[in-house]
Formats: sequence, C-alpha cells, structure tokens
Amino acid sequence: MDWVIWIGAALSLTGVGLLIWCVVQAVTARRAGLEQSAMRARLQRLVAINLAAIGISTIGLMAVILGIALG
Repeated sequence: MDWVIWIGAALSLTGVGLLIWCVVQAVTARRAGLEQSAMRARLQRLVAINLAAIGISTIGLMAVILGIALG
C-alpha cells in the first residue's frame, strides 16, 4: 500500500502547487491595473482553477489516509 501513499502525496503537492500558482496570478493581475471587466474575467478563471486545485489536494490527502489505514 505504499504506492497509494506516494500517489496521494504527489496529488497533494500538485494541488498545493496549483494553489500557489493561483495566488501569484491573482497578485500579478492586481498589479497589472486591468479594467474591472478584464479583472473579473481573469479572477473568475482563477477561481475555477483554485477549486480544482483544492479538489486535487483533497483527493490526494484521502489517498494518503487510505494508504496509511490499509498499510
């Protein structure tokens, strides 16, 4: 069951990496001084990616817990 733990850890790290990327993109968009409609469109895209990243991290953590429980 070690492989489940490693796959879960990889998924969790991928999700955290995407979360960090979303924060960097949001700060970059804010500093760019975009108009309100352009800023809103960019942030809506980032919210979707952010939710996907949280989901990936959650699935990864569940896999880690499952691997520990079964191992």
